[in-house]
Amino acid sequence: MGGVGKLNRYRWTRYVFPFALTASLLAGCSFGDAGAEKRAEPVTLKVMYYDERSFFDQYGMLFSALHPEVEIEVVNTQSIKHEPGKDMEAETRKFIEEQKPDIVMLSADQYTKMANEGKLLELETQVQEKSFDQAGLMPGMLDYLKELSGGKLYGLVPNFYSQAIFYNKDMFQKYGVELPKDQMSWDDLFRLAAMFPTTGSKDDRVYGLKMGYSATDLYQLGNMIGLTKNLNIVDAGAKNVTVNTDAWKKTYETALNAWKSGALYTEDPNQMSDGPMQYEDYLLRDPFIGGKVAMTFEGTYLMDQIKQAQNVVKDKAVKNWDIVTMPVDPGNPEYSPYVSFNNIFAISAKSAQSKAAWTFLQYIHGDEFARVTSKRQMGNMPVRTQYLSDKEGHHFEAFYKLKPIQPAMYKNYEAVPGDFMNNFQGMAQQELSAAADGKVSVSEALDSLQTKAEEALLLAKQQKDTAKPGETATTESGG
Repeated sequence: MGGVGKLNRYRWTRYVFPFALTASLLAGCSFGDAGAEKRAEPVTLKVMYYDERSFFDQYGMLFSALHPEVEIEVVNTQSIKHEPGKDMEAETRKFIEEQKPDIVMLSADQYTKMANEGKLLELETQVQEKSFDQAGLMPGMLDYLKELSGGKLYGLVPNFYSQAIFYNKDMFQKYGVELPKDQMSWDDLFRLAAMFPTTGSKDDRVYGLKMGYSATDLYQLGNMIGLTKNLNIVDAGAKNVTVNTDAWKKTYETALNAWKSGALYTEDPNQMSDGPMQYEDYLLRDPFIGGKVAMTFEGTYLMDQIKQAQNVVKDKAVKNWDIVTMPVDPGNPEYSPYVSFNNIFAISAKSAQSKAAWTFLQYIHGDEFARVTSKRQMGNMPVRTQYLSDKEGHHFEAFYKLKPIQPAMYKNYEAVPGDFMNNFQGMAQQELSAAADGKVSVSEALDSLQTKAEEALLLAKQQKDTAKPGETATTESGG
């Protein structure tokens, strides 16, 4: 059926019914209500998602058990053609126009565009109903979505991903370092990290902070700090490059000082393990789990790895640990760019099944669904946060205490032509590596980067203007 997978009611009954019974026990569901729904007129609801199996595993089984009058048809996005040179944004919009799903799954940029074009159903009235508890949602979520769509609400997100700073209490106590706290600045974080010893070989010594693969060079480290400070590489409309500003220079000075302190543990993305290894060796490869790093930042999956390590290699794994929020901008301490949403679900303005579509959205964003799914996080967490905790009483709130914000660095991303950002990264890494090596100052590196990036942006614009419709322009700029 060309990208559309249809729910065969008989085939899925075998899977839905036993799972629904389990769900009813876990969630305290009443199937009396479901029985009443059976008398309602059947409707078919077309939902845009990656594939049929993952949709029903994540959302559809529970919903179908409670709402058997709604037959769900999954519009499979894997049929969208991913070809070199193709404009994927245009391909996705073409897919939506052809398949006409009632519920669309969108990125933040797609959500913004479709909302501004009047292609999505406004949901402000629905979320104001008593049956939709706004108070139980993670802080700032609705405001974030409204900001993306011009002040009005057109979509919802059932899950979010977030990072937090994990810290080893025993190491802090051993070396007499004050414990981390929520809403520290990057300066505060680096100051704590620098209080740990820096002597010894890499395999034998301890480190204050593990940066992981997200900051393997000075450019990436400064970029992380700049993201928190809401700095931008290009201005609104992508007309000018803005990397040699005082704010960026101060940011990279901070990054360089941290880089030179010897307190940071970084990982080589090109380093591979030497053949197969035992599971306990795999767990202990993480220096935080092995007790060699005082702090690291990760998502919730690190909690699971720590628990596994405490069972498998109890005498070697970190024992006493907790979490605090990611660093913040002191001028805007309630917000974080490290809270993100993978998919935004919205209702097509042309949908003839808007009532059933809202019933689905309301359910997967409801208290009952959050209670059932909170135990199988897989890195994501339900936006209804009251069920998020762990048995050991760790400060789980650190994952959702900060409100989401759309970084300025990404706001104008769609306006940046071609592969400019890929070329920019290569240029930035080259220029700032010279600063890291002491060959030039940070100011000199950013001034040189500004000049080269301006030339690359101009070239990318020219190539965009001459590109054929439906194709993406590519740039090849020197680094």
